Amino acid sequence: MTKDQEQTDALLARLDLADRLPGARELRDLSYDLLGAARSVVDVGCGGGRAVAELAGRGVTAVGVDVDERMLAAARARWPYADLRAGDAHALPLADRSVDGYRADKVFHELAEPERALAEARRVLVPGGRAVLTGQDWDTFVIDSDDPGLTRTLVHARAGQVTAPRAARRHRALLLDAGFRKVTVEVRTQILTGPDALPLLTALARAAARSGAVDDGRAAGWIAEQRARAGRDRLFAAVPVFFAAGEV
Repeated sequence: MTKDQEQTDALLARLDLADRLPGARELRDLSYDLLGAARSVVDVGCGGGRAVAELAGRGVTAVGVDVDERMLAAARARWPYADLRAGDAHALPLADRSVDGYRADKVFHELAEPERALAEARRVLVPGGRAVLTGQDWDTFVIDSDDPGLTRTLVHARAGQVTAPRAARRHRALLLDAGFRKVTVEVRTQILTGPDALPLLTALARAAARSGAVDDGRAAGWIAEQRARAGRDRLFAAVPVFFAAGEV
């Protein structure tokens, strides 16, 4: 297996984990609801294709676009009847004014030039079409711990590995600056209290250790504390997820 394939498999595993967390389905449903009456939607950064399949289940003609061909291959294996295409957020494989909905979930924090992506969104959307941007602010992750200083270091170290960790707090301004109208913002907080959150917290600590922000021993100790909290039903983490929507 190549290094690129390993990275894709690791990303797909993280996406699957996020999709299984408590409240994840409700968050996806809200993003679909915010598309309003859109009957043709492009899901940008579609990953494993779950949203494309779920939108199709709502009677929507959905197109998934992802830059990673290996990810698309995995998505096609899971959803063989889905319309999944290789493409970039800055150059979508769609004609002008060809869809009435645009969805980007956990995407804009990976973009160095979000303005270009929204210019492309406007190109493919029909007049009156809606765009929905969702994602977490990577600096805003609440985790109960006996060592809040170390926890803060871990959170910020992980945020430092993201291209645009504070993109979600900019979604409203980005949509307005791109000329979208009737822009709205909502936030939903995902509360995690059980052992199903442990892989997420473990990945957070290990990523911080790889960055050199903390040594392996401190990261391992923090993970052990969170595992013990889960065993006593005392784990607590909260992730605010932001939803911004606007129309052309």
